[in-house]
Amino acid sequence: MRKIGKREFLKQGLLCTGGLLCPSLTINGRIFGHDYLWKWSKEAMFYSDTPRGVKCGICPNECTLRPGEISDCRNRINHEGKLYSIAYGNPCAVHVDPIEKKPLLHFYPKSKAFSIATAGCNFVCLNCQNWEISQTSPKKTRNYDLMPEKVVDSCKKYGCDSIAYTYGEPISFYEYMYDTSRIAHQSGIKNVMVSNGYINQEPLKKLIPFLDAANIDLKSFSNDIYLKLNAGKLQPVLDTLIALKNNNVWVEITNLVVPSWTDDYDMIKRMCAWLVSNGFGEYPLHFSRFHPVFKLTQLPETPLHTLIKAREIALKEGCKYVYVGNVPGKGMENTICPNCNEIVVERRGYTILNYNIIDGKCSHCKTKINGVWN
Repeated sequence: MRKIGKREFLKQGLLCTGGLLCPSLTINGRIFGHDYLWKWSKEAMFYSDTPRGVKCGICPNECTLRPGEISDCRNRINHEGKLYSIAYGNPCAVHVDPIEKKPLLHFYPKSKAFSIATAGCNFVCLNCQNWEISQTSPKKTRNYDLMPEKVVDSCKKYGCDSIAYTYGEPISFYEYMYDTSRIAHQSGIKNVMVSNGYINQEPLKKLIPFLDAANIDLKSFSNDIYLKLNAGKLQPVLDTLIALKNNNVWVEITNLVVPSWTDDYDMIKRMCAWLVSNGFGEYPLHFSRFHPVFKLTQLPETPLHTLIKAREIALKEGCKYVYVGNVPGKGMENTICPNCNEIVVERRGYTILNYNIIDGKCSHCKTKINGVWN
């Protein structure tokens, strides 16, 4: 993984030193000064007027904001009766990553992704690993000045095949992702969304023509757990998965196994059965190990035997490509041919050690391995 340093960006004139010098934002429901809409602000794409204020239509939270109020995702503001995003062109994280980090294991392996994120998220996950940026506002992070055209130019400069909207929640910086992905698509660059999938169908349908791949965090298979652990609902995420697959966006699914929250084997079985019955049996499923963080530091990390059992359940239910993340060196990150059981892609962490796929097929038995291969 390569992190692009701020010194390097300063040399290129891409870093905004004013990110910390621009007017500060007080989140208290009051009207702010006219100059708080700094240069990154852009009017939102999906919102409507209501007697109670402007209603955001990007995600199922559907925040309704009076003048001066800020959305749950912390980067949308009602300014004089219009809804604005303050995340536009304003990422707080810029990296060059291996595509395997997303994780995407069946999509252009060994390629590089130019990864960007802004502050903000429409969930409040108790176990968030990136809470320092997801649970704050773009006004409170040190940011890069990187408009969509410059994102695409930088992607080309660093030899990346794709742009990944990741780390934070790209749905919360929807307009920035949409404009960047449209320009990237015109330039032949792939677009990858790493997301919780908590988005309304209308904005999703508008974005889909420019998306090539997505990794969706399926947090659990319980609406009650979604509410208590993530402050969301299950069904919109399932709807997102189906819409992506039905529109030929390559999809991989991640399920973080959190002790005492999402490690129920019966629930995992129901989740896998739903995936298979809805056509996701041929798509990778990643069970990821939880590490104590944010508001769940009192919990242990996920035991290895729990992850192994989850993987066994998924395979038994008919999921053909099941991986275990955050546990390198155990062989559960390898791609196994579902027909002959030979290793077709051997990995250690984000590194590919052996690659035995030819024309999208197992080099041993010629069985098709579902994916988007080089």
